[in-house]
Amino acid sequence: MIQRVQSIWLFLAAIALILMLFLPILSKENKTTETTIHTVGLYQDAVGKPGPGFMKEQFTPLLITNIVVAVLCFFNIFNFKRRSLQKRIAIFSIVAIGGFAFWCSIFAQKLPGGIAGAHFDFGAYLPALSILFCVLAIFGINKDERLIRSAERLR
Repeated sequence: MIQRVQSIWLFLAAIALILMLFLPILSKENKTTETTIHTVGLYQDAVGKPGPGFMKEQFTPLLITNIVVAVLCFFNIFNFKRRSLQKRIAIFSIVAIGGFAFWCSIFAQKLPGGIAGAHFDFGAYLPALSILFCVLAIFGINKDERLIRSAERLR
């Protein structure tokens, strides 16, 4: 059923990945400008000015990868009848999120002046959080499999 615990964990993993679209990953502040990196692109604005500023460079492949991994986690919720497939997709999601996080670090080096002096924002920690949610979903799938095996033994 959809109300199983692994569905909740997979939904939270998808939400964490969707939040990456809106939250900055890395930011660096100079005397006059503040540069932030999102999965959408590189933003630059004047210090003290509210808002995200203007987009200096767009990261389309990173954006597409973020959306694909989030959709993969979300649609894995509906594989509840095929637990072995759901577990394999969750493991693939963990690997894909790890690759996506590595790719984010590659794009983070596009900050003007390098990443020296930059600080990580909340978006940098969301891939690790979504990996944790996928691991918890795998534990839930394993628990369901054990429950079904024990129920079949009783018959």
